[in-house]
Amino acid sequence: MASEGFSDFFYPATDGLKLHARIYGETNAGGWPVACLPGLTRNARDFHELALHLSRKAEIPRKVIAFDYRGRGQSDHDPDIGHYNIGVEAGDVLAGLAALGIEQAAFIGTSRGGLIIHVLGALKPTVLKAIVLNDIGPVIEAEGLAHIRSYLDRAPKPRTFAEAVAAQRRVHGADFPALSDVDWARMVRAICRETDAGWVPDFDPALVDTLAGVDLSKPLPDLWPQFDALAAVPLLAIRGANSRLLSVATLEEMNRRHPGMESATVEGQGHAPFLEIGDLPDWIAAFLGRFENQVKQK
Repeated sequence: MASEGFSDFFYPATDGLKLHARIYGETNAGGWPVACLPGLTRNARDFHELALHLSRKAEIPRKVIAFDYRGRGQSDHDPDIGHYNIGVEAGDVLAGLAALGIEQAAFIGTSRGGLIIHVLGALKPTVLKAIVLNDIGPVIEAEGLAHIRSYLDRAPKPRTFAEAVAAQRRVHGADFPALSDVDWARMVRAICRETDAGWVPDFDPALVDTLAGVDLSKPLPDLWPQFDALAAVPLLAIRGANSRLLSVATLEEMNRRHPGMESATVEGQGHAPFLEIGDLPDWIAAFLGRFENQVKQK
C-alpha cells in the first residue's frame, strides 16, 4: 500500500497472536517517531490523514506507526475476550515497537489509546518522549461511557455505504456539528468494512461484552497516580467541546497537576475529535517539533 502513503506491518504478540500496524514515512529518520493508538473499537485507519501530514507535510517529517489492537482492523481476534484490556494492549504496543527497533517515541492516544499511554508510563516510562491525549484523561465520565455502550449495543446493520453514513450521523451528529459530508464519509470508511452482509464495524463483536460488567452507577476508577507519573513528559491534551467522556473539571485538574501541559478545546466536536480537521494537524506537529528542539538544545 506504499502508493497510499503507508506499508502494512505484521508482528507477533507475546502470546503468538498476529497483530498489525501501518507504517508511514518508513525511511524518515529526522525526528521522533510517532505511535498512534486508537479508541476502544477503532483502528489504524483513524489516523490516516494525520499520519500523512506528520510523515509528509510537517516541517520535520516523521515515521508514524498506527496500531490495530488485537481484535481490531487487520489484527487477529483473540479467542479469550479477557485479553481485551489496556494492560495486554499496552504490552502489544511495546512488542510492536520492539519488533520495529524503536526504543522511544512520541505517542498520540485517542480515548482508550490515552489510557494505554498511562499504562505505558508505568510499564516503561523511558519509551515516552511526548504525549498527545485526544479527549481522554485520568477520569472517565460515566455518562460518556454509557453513551458508548448504548450505541455499541444498538449498532445498526446498514446494507449500503449511504445507510452507514446516515446511521453514524444519527448517533453522533448532535455532538459533531463541525463535520462535513466528506468527514462523515471518511469516518465510515475508517471504522467499517464492506462485506456481503453490508457495512459492518471493523472489530471483534466480543469487544462489546467487555463493557457489559461495568457498573455505571458508581464512580469509575481513576488514573491520577499514573497521570502524575507523566509530569516530566511534554503533554498536549485535546478536548472536544461537546465531549461527554472528558469533563472540563478533569482537564483543569490535569493542567494543575502538570504545569507544563498544553491544552486545546475543539469547538463543534465531541468524543473524540477528528485530529485531521482544521488546525489540529499543524498544532500537533508544532507541539512535537517545539519540544524536540528543546531537548536537542540542552
